[in-house]
Amino acid sequence: MIVGCVREQKLEEYRVAVTPDGAKDIVSAGHTMLVETNAGAGSHYFDEDYLAAGAQIIATPEEVYARADLVCEVKEPQPSEYGLMREGQIIFTYLHLAAEPHASQAIIDSKCIAIAYETVRREDGSHPLLAPMSEVAGRMAVEVGAHHLKRPGPGRGMLLSGVAGVPPAHVVVIGSGTVGSNAVRIATGMGARVTVASIDETQLRALDQRYAGRVETLYASRAGLADAVRDADLVIGAVLVEGARAPVVVTREMVRSMPRGAVIVDVAIDQGGCVETIHPTNHREPIYVEEGVVHYAVPNMPGAVPRTSSRALAALTLPYVLKIANLGVVEAVRRDASLQHGVNVWRGQVVHEAVAKALGRPYVPLDQAIGA
Repeated sequence: MIVGCVREQKLEEYRVAVTPDGAKDIVSAGHTMLVETNAGAGSHYFDEDYLAAGAQIIATPEEVYARADLVCEVKEPQPSEYGLMREGQIIFTYLHLAAEPHASQAIIDSKCIAIAYETVRREDGSHPLLAPMSEVAGRMAVEVGAHHLKRPGPGRGMLLSGVAGVPPAHVVVIGSGTVGSNAVRIATGMGARVTVASIDETQLRALDQRYAGRVETLYASRAGLADAVRDADLVIGAVLVEGARAPVVVTREMVRSMPRGAVIVDVAIDQGGCVETIHPTNHREPIYVEEGVVHYAVPNMPGAVPRTSSRALAALTLPYVLKIANLGVVEAVRRDASLQHGVNVWRGQVVHEAVAKALGRPYVPLDQAIGA
């Protein structure tokens, strides 16, 4: 199989989907590896590193797309790539189609096979390809929030940990999965007062035991969230519903009740966001102020630490890339149940039920789509 890796087109996205080590494994397995020139430069992987691994360096994304059977990326195809996808071609990347209607339409129209990192799911319910970036985003969310609480800027001018005689900042984390638990870890380590709100009682109990009561746990009822947010200096949105748009759990009224200069970091923005007043920002202009509160909503947060992110992500995606290349996509998804969950679109048909519902499209079971 011909495997392609292109340079990311999303603004300020420096990650790369395949590292030189991964390229070497792909070539060693008997496949052809095409890498667009400078695809890895943002992560400090250079063309000479890929050449040494046996990859071919390609001048343009157009040529990579034209030749590759399987295209690996980090983020969803951008407008410049919409016309490059073709029928039967495999696109393997973070898609987040519920929040990307234009990319969804382009993928459907192209009749490619689109497999989303974020919906690959194991039998135990875990998301192995989402987890590493969720860990990065959860940890970054506290760092980013702490930065924007400081001056100069519109933040409250607070030190997260406080000092002797001055209480620490109150951090409210909404969600107790991978993003939320990593945010709790960093916020607690930085000395903040931390409240974590969730609808998952088992995860709340585990966090309570892990931190021996140093973290306040809260079942996320509407009234309970309103009380917690009202007192928060930093709110971190860490809500996930696989394949679907994130539910709005923080209303405008709740935002309005927060202290002036408080900060919201909505990590759920790549699925539409869980805060009513949120809209996507970017690494160049990461914040805006609404209702007196600083909002940070960069959909590709881990792109700010691309060396770390690329290594973590590529190591976990590589076995799936090799499985698809070695077996062919039909046999690979038939043999691997976790990969089946990853398929969002199959030759123009939406085959992931939650994605279909979010897009308002007919749902077609994957077996039926493959048979057709």
